[in-house]
Amino acid sequence: MMNCDWCNLSEEEKRYQLYESALWTVFLSDEQDYIGRCILALKRHCGSLAELTEEEWEELRRLVCKVETCLKTVLGAALCNWSCLMNSFYKGTDPDPHLHIHVRPRYDNAVTINGNNYPDSEFGHHYALNKSGSIPVEDKEEVFTRLKEWLDR
Repeated sequence: MMNCDWCNLSEEEKRYQLYESALWTVFLSDEQDYIGRCILALKRHCGSLAELTEEEWEELRRLVCKVETCLKTVLGAALCNWSCLMNSFYKGTDPDPHLHIHVRPRYDNAVTINGNNYPDSEFGHHYALNKSGSIPVEDKEEVFTRLKEWLDR
């Protein structure tokens, strides 16, 4: 737990925090391979979905509804893919996983941010593993602002 990245986020790493509930925190992902991609991180150190308490499950359910509605309303997502992939924690010799969940919004129409169009060329298919997640910083800031304003209302 002492070496856990999620337990030891710096203020700079919290810069793209979109929303905080009692038990979970929602961040705009560094990777914007799918515009609006977010990560929901459990506030306590926990190694798997099986270890969630009833209260954590219930709050996660409410956040899934809230975040998905936000992405559909604000950015026009047609659907959202949710995943809990803990593989990267096991690449090292001393794994110490911290439960977090990725949401990848999917779009049947291109998303326009600051005049830039972002089509979802794999819409209707599984997400691409090696898709570029790089977008201009001003577009990422705009996505962050739009989502945060909706989530904070």
